[in-house]
Amino acid sequence: MLSSEDLPELARDVIRQAMAAGASDAECTISEGDEFSVNVRMGELETLKDAGSRGAGLRVLIGKRMGASYTSDLTADGIRQMVRSAIDLAALTTEDPFAGLPDPEELGSIGIDLKLFSNETADLATEQRIEMARRGEAAALAFDPRITNSEGGSFDSNVGSRIFANSRGFLGSYRSSSCSITVMPVATQGDSMERDYWYSHARSSAGLEDAASVGRKAAEGAIRRLGAVKVETQRVPVIFEPRTARTLLSSLCDAVSGSAIYRKASFLAGKLGEKIADERITIIDDGTIPGLFGSSPFDDEGVPTRRTPVIERGVLKSYLLNSYTARKLSLRTTGNASRGITGNAGIGHGNFFLEAGTRTPEEIIRGVKNGFFVTELIGSGVNIVTGDYSRGAVGIWIRDGELAFPVAEVTIASTLQEMLNGIGEIGSDLEFLSSVSAPTIMIGEMTVGGR
Repeated sequence: MLSSEDLPELARDVIRQAMAAGASDAECTISEGDEFSVNVRMGELETLKDAGSRGAGLRVLIGKRMGASYTSDLTADGIRQMVRSAIDLAALTTEDPFAGLPDPEELGSIGIDLKLFSNETADLATEQRIEMARRGEAAALAFDPRITNSEGGSFDSNVGSRIFANSRGFLGSYRSSSCSITVMPVATQGDSMERDYWYSHARSSAGLEDAASVGRKAAEGAIRRLGAVKVETQRVPVIFEPRTARTLLSSLCDAVSGSAIYRKASFLAGKLGEKIADERITIIDDGTIPGLFGSSPFDDEGVPTRRTPVIERGVLKSYLLNSYTARKLSLRTTGNASRGITGNAGIGHGNFFLEAGTRTPEEIIRGVKNGFFVTELIGSGVNIVTGDYSRGAVGIWIRDGELAFPVAEVTIASTLQEMLNGIGEIGSDLEFLSSVSAPTIMIGEMTVGGR
C-alpha cells in the first residue's frame, strides 16, 4: 500500500512511463482525501458519511493529439493500464493546433505558506462533529416558538492532498482542509411556512463560528420571512446581501472565462481595456491569499497562482486564462487552469471578489426610500452571452430607509451591463466565506416583477 509520501514519486514515474510509451508531453495529477458529512434533524442523527478516495489521472500529448485516462487502482498494473489507455486514445483524436503544456518559464509554485491545512480539522472526533451539528440545530429550534421544524443541522469536512507533475520538470504538491456548519430551520405562522439557512466555513474547526450562533442566525432569517407578500411590479433600487451578491460575481466570473471569450459566448468578448462598469467597481482574482478557499500555490497546469485585477475602477483589465485559451486569444495564461483528476484543463478562479466600499449595510438601507433587499435568489436566469438577467427573488421590502415587510414570489430583471454601470453603493461587509465573495451591493434601479 502506497503511503502519502510515496505519491510524488509515483507521479514522476507515471510521467516517465508515458514518455517511454510514445508521448511527446504528459501531465499527471494524483489526488487523495477524506470526506466527512453528518446531518442531524430534529435532534436525531439522520445521515453520516465518512469516505476516503485516491486516484490518478494522466493527460498525454502525441504531437498535437491529446488523450487522457484515470484510475483509482494505484498498483503497478493499474498505472500501466492507465498509461496505455491514454496513449491509445491520443492516437484516435484529431490534432488541435492550440494544444500543449505551458512554456517551461511559466511553470512554478509560489513560495509562501498559504495556510491551507489544519490538523484540527483532521483530528476532530466524530462525536464532536455530530455535537456541533446538533447544537446548531438545537439553538435554531429554541430561538422562537414559531420555529416548528427543521431541514437539519450539518457538519461537513474535507481533508486532502493534490500532487501534480509534468514532462517539463514540474512537480508540486499541497495539502488542504476545510469544514463547515450549516443550519436550515423552518418557521410557521398560520398558513405561512418559511425556511432559511446560515453557515460558517473555515480551514480549521477552531475558525468556525460557534454552532449555536449559526443556528440563531438561521432561525432569525426564517422568522423574518413569515407572512411574505407579492408586491406590484415597479422599478426600484435593489440591494443584494452578501449571500446573493456573490451570485452576481459568479456570473461575471463565467463571463470573463477565456473559454467563453474565445467562443464569443460572453457579452465581455472584445472588451479588454474598455470601461464596462461604474468606476467604484474593482474586481480581483487572487489565489495567493493565505487561508482562503480559492488559494493554492499553483494552478492545475503547474503555473503559479497570482493576483489578477479583472475589473479596475470600472475598466476591464483581464480575462481568466489557462494556457490553451491564452494561445487561442494570443495572450498569456493568468494561472487559472482548473480540472478534476484528468482531461483537459478548464478555467477556474482563485479568490474572486469585489473590493469593499466604505458604507455599512445599515447605512445603505437607510438611504433607500422605496426598494427591495434581496436575501435569496431562485432559478438560473442569467445569460452571459447577452447579459440578460432575470431571477426569482425573496427578501424584505424597504420603506423610508427601514426593512418593512417580507416579500416572495417576485422576479428581479435587468441586464448585467446595466447592473455593472448602475451600482449605487458597495458595502463595507466583505467576508471570505467561499472562493467567490462580495459585500452588500445596491443597484440603483431594477425591475421587480410581482402582481
